[in-house]
Amino acid sequence: MSERAYTSSEIQKIFTKAVRKMDSWILGENESLDRIEYDLNLITEIPGEPIDVSWELDRYDVMNVYGDLNEDKLSDEGTLVMLKAVLTYRERESEQALYECAAMVYSCKTGEAGAVSMQVQDKIKEYDKKTQTKALLTLPDSVGEKQVRFYRTMDRKGIVLMLMSVLILILLYALDKQNQQKELENRRQQMRLDYPEIVNKLTLLLGAGMTAKRAWKKIAEDYAGKNQKEKRYAYEEMRYTCHEMDSGVMESESYERFGRRCNLQEYLRLGALLSQNLRKGTKGLGDLLRLETVQAFEERKARARRLGEEAGTKLLIPMFLMLAVVLVIVIVPAFLSIQL
Repeated sequence: MSERAYTSSEIQKIFTKAVRKMDSWILGENESLDRIEYDLNLITEIPGEPIDVSWELDRYDVMNVYGDLNEDKLSDEGTLVMLKAVLTYRERESEQALYECAAMVYSCKTGEAGAVSMQVQDKIKEYDKKTQTKALLTLPDSVGEKQVRFYRTMDRKGIVLMLMSVLILILLYALDKQNQQKELENRRQQMRLDYPEIVNKLTLLLGAGMTAKRAWKKIAEDYAGKNQKEKRYAYEEMRYTCHEMDSGVMESESYERFGRRCNLQEYLRLGALLSQNLRKGTKGLGDLLRLETVQAFEERKARARRLGEEAGTKLLIPMFLMLAVVLVIVIVPAFLSIQL
């Protein structure tokens, strides 16, 4: 496929934009065209555009067409150099633009810093000539009466990578904390949903004549025998409590530990209820559990209503977006028909 061709108006826009940015492109390490101490970057094409650039200078003894300075011809007072660039689109002479500027070129030896820099460069060249036949280049440790130390140029990519690594570690840590918090919240929600069912089963088994310990183990064994695909945290804690009882922990203390591990008000209440009635006797335990079952189911209904309200609130944003789309579909054709 052939390269895209620009129209005359597009070419003129490119020329205008290029001429406006030319000063910043050619400066190189210099700060301004009013004081040029380092080589200019006289580009031969516009970045990203099919525009060629050719340069003409009035002082080729001071600077060449690539922007390299001739230090021997420079002075401390400065030398004025007129630069002219011809921008050509695809070598078509009919489609050209002109860029002109004046640069005041100074010797980089100007000033104390420049003089020291040139002395160091001359010293390095001198050492380079002396050690051409050796495997290593020896650098000078002093220039005149001043000590010289050389340092490796710091690679900014390394700093960026290090900062990005630290940032990634922080984000991963924050993500891990967020996932832990989310998992803990899901655990609490699931245990709250299972609580009415657990209390109801205990009530039925106690009403059938089982002891609290036997009813507890029956519920845990039924859960283990079903091979649940999803882990139910409340039933897992009940199984753990059964293992504690089998290992010699007192039954009342096992129930209290169960409530503390669940760390929810409902299970703390259930563990305390079973433990207290075990110490005082099981009389009236069934009635207390029935009241607890009724209360638990009422709380579950209230929680379900609250979750429904939250879900309805979350649906408001999609509903408003759909309303906006409908309004656009209805109003835009109406406006278009009015204009016609």
